[in-house]
Amino acid sequence: MDRIIGIDFGLKRTGLAVSDPLGIFAQALDTVHSTKIIEYLKTYAQKERIIGFVIGYPVNLDGRPSEAKAHVDAFLPQLRKAFPDVPVTLEDERFTSVLAHRAMIDGGMKASRRRDKTEVDRISAAIILQGYLDRNSKG
Repeated sequence: MDRIIGIDFGLKRTGLAVSDPLGIFAQALDTVHSTKIIEYLKTYAQKERIIGFVIGYPVNLDGRPSEAKAHVDAFLPQLRKAFPDVPVTLEDERFTSVLAHRAMIDGGMKASRRRDKTEVDRISAAIILQGYLDRNSKG
């Protein structure tokens, strides 16, 4: 089935999310060590057809790219080389960590799990992807 993958790329960890087959809802998928992300995505692509990537792009409050931009910029050529036929969209990721923490609190997640950065990364990826899906829905 067709899936869009949301990516919250970080220097150490990368949060991943996936769309439902209709491209309406995003769901947190996994958190992977950033050095293993391409390998993980290739394995995932053997089970599901990836039709797009939405990558959180680090932007400061004033709209200028943040310092973390360099890490995402270094990752993009690797992703495009591994998946040359899959479109890549950059998505403003301002406030996604704050929104992820809010979602975890609202969802009743215990404080010990909220401190787990892997949880935050996965949920941030889902928020990034959901924002994209909401703006690009066919409905």
